[in-house]
Amino acid sequence: MSAQSVVLMAADTELPEPVAAGWQLIVAALAGIAVIVVLITVAKVHPFLALVAGGLTVGVVAGEAIPTVLESFTDGFGSTAAGVGILIALGAMFAKLLADSGGADEIVDTIVGHASPRMLPWAMALVGSIIGLPMFFEIGLVLLMPVIYLVARRSGLSLITVGIPALAGLSAMHGFVPPHPGPLVAIDALGADLGLTLALGIAVAVPTIIVAGPLFGKLAGRWVVLDVPTTFDADPADGKTTKRPSFAITLFTVLLPVVLMLGKAVAEIFIENDDQIVRQVLDVLGTPVIALLIAVVVAMFTLGKGSGMDRETISKCTGAALPAIAGILLIVAAGGGFKQVLVDSGIGTLLADWASDANVSVILLAWVLAVLIRLATGSATVATITASSLMLGLVDGLSSGEVSLVVLAIGAGSVFFSHVNDAGFWLVKEYFGMSVGQTIKTWSVMETVLSVTGLIVVLLLGLVI
Repeated sequence: MSAQSVVLMAADTELPEPVAAGWQLIVAALAGIAVIVVLITVAKVHPFLALVAGGLTVGVVAGEAIPTVLESFTDGFGSTAAGVGILIALGAMFAKLLADSGGADEIVDTIVGHASPRMLPWAMALVGSIIGLPMFFEIGLVLLMPVIYLVARRSGLSLITVGIPALAGLSAMHGFVPPHPGPLVAIDALGADLGLTLALGIAVAVPTIIVAGPLFGKLAGRWVVLDVPTTFDADPADGKTTKRPSFAITLFTVLLPVVLMLGKAVAEIFIENDDQIVRQVLDVLGTPVIALLIAVVVAMFTLGKGSGMDRETISKCTGAALPAIAGILLIVAAGGGFKQVLVDSGIGTLLADWASDANVSVILLAWVLAVLIRLATGSATVATITASSLMLGLVDGLSSGEVSLVVLAIGAGSVFFSHVNDAGFWLVKEYFGMSVGQTIKTWSVMETVLSVTGLIVVLLLGLVI
């Protein structure tokens, strides 16, 4: 039974019964979302505080006692921090080692240096994808901007034609592929299999990047013509060592956690006997925390020692990665609290019943919910948190592959049409030196193409999964 065509049924779930009448729960959920949207977009309140306020609003409007709401919120906060926080921290350490060792530069220089002018946009899409695997979007953008400038200037190609493919690669990895916070939150909330979601996420990301990257970038380069800046504000070698690890070693290190997690997923498919030693070893090595922990330890040697860092420098490098992600961890954990309040109020049970009667595609519904929250808040992470919270109860009875596709549909919706309420919009605008209108015609439309193409690919996969 495909995830696209599945008719949602009111499943036999263990979700709590609704604590109030249906209309009151709908009002409570809408009020909570409205509070989050207004606080983030109008009052400019930090998303962490907005999610706390939104969770309390849901519980109070639903008629629950304040102590009960607080208990639900703290339970969700703690379980999410435990389930996702370690992965985000390890991912940040890995990304910091990759950046400071010069490994990221080695990947960029090697791939771009071997590409012909005609293939440069495709090479930039590949670079953006590889750099985007372990790194947050903002970090990857900062690393790649000097290269985008240099490649555009030397090749004579449009800055947009070169830059859009790299941005597409970064953004697709951010939306579709763990261990980025968005996919991890949805996987944790909906109980999806991480290895399977990772494999399907890569399968979705590849054609999506091709369409939104090199193909759309060629068109966007005609719409917006920019002069390539002759200087860059920061020295791209700032903070990095003068000795770089080799391209082969760097690529091996970057792909190591991906291969370990995929190995676990493959073992579960092809090795039926749980007692086989190979299956047991792959299960342990492919556990997300173990896979990322191994990758960080290996990176300390291949990237850290390989670039000439001593033990003290490596220690400072990994430690310096943590303060930058404190805000992300709090937002993600608060999103878990908000989710738990929605769950305990019974809104998930109500939506499952409604979706069953309405004969709605679970994938399409997941994408639409994520799109609406993304447009309202400007945050892909908040969109993912909220949409996955509302989808609880709607994925019961689906196979593991179908749940993974729902996660990817949420990821696709979470990157839809970045505009003026998204920090990434302004980051791209300033780095490329564009006007608001030019940024909308290039970056915002690219994000929309990425989102819609991702949905189409997920729906196609749903026909065979």
